Amino acid sequence: MREGLSLSHHQGERLLLRTDSAMKILISQPQPTTAKSPYFDLSEKYGVEVVFRPFIKVESLTAKEFRSQKVSILDHTAVVFTSRHAVDHFFELSKEMRIAIPDTMKYFCISDLVANYIQKYVQYRKRKVFFGDNGRVDGIMPSIIKHKDEKYFVPVSDVHTSELKNLLDQNGIFHSEAVMYRTVSNNFEPDELKGFDMMVFFSPAGVDSLKKNAPDFVQGDVVIGCFGDVTAKAVENAGLRLDIKAPSPGITSMAAAIDQFLAKKK
Repeated sequence: MREGLSLSHHQGERLLLRTDSAMKILISQPQPTTAKSPYFDLSEKYGVEVVFRPFIKVESLTAKEFRSQKVSILDHTAVVFTSRHAVDHFFELSKEMRIAIPDTMKYFCISDLVANYIQKYVQYRKRKVFFGDNGRVDGIMPSIIKHKDEKYFVPVSDVHTSELKNLLDQNGIFHSEAVMYRTVSNNFEPDELKGFDMMVFFSPAGVDSLKKNAPDFVQGDVVIGCFGDVTAKAVENAGLRLDIKAPSPGITSMAAAIDQFLAKKK
């Protein structure tokens, strides 16, 4: 454990004083924008120091890079969004290229959270916004099949699976995929990754970023946690020991998995 730690969370909203034996946990996500976060609750409950520092960032392709794919957004009548990143980069890149998205465009979203997020850019209307019921791509397929005569545009990251494409192909749905954003590694100072007792990852790209920024990283007693099977596989492939994994039976969130781990260590 580290010695002599103190921490101020969320721009001074919560001042959490630590003892000399406070555990220091790195959460590889952006700092929460509100004081309501399960990670702040963990900090208070167990007297641990939580540091938010993303290992990766998402950036948009340039207009030139997008055009090189020779896909026209306006040749389509519907868009499939699998994340809020996809929403942001679709509308922002369209605006940069001066593409006016017609009011008749329909939107099919992987979840209600993504569907609600669209309101940031367009007026939400039930007749043109649809979402799945389980947060997975197969959950939105019934709505897509019901509107199978639409021509679907699918904005994706430079690293993505073929699951949605395969489902659309299997059901004879016209669609075009195009990369609109990419994930890149954040850069860390040489000593910035030292002194953590726990590191938590949420994507394979985050694990890759650790190896890039600290190629000589030795895990030792450092606890490694991750969310999702794909991320777990990346941890194992990197030669690291996986100590905490979510989701798991009865545990649906990463914060809950950390809570369970810390409770056993008390």
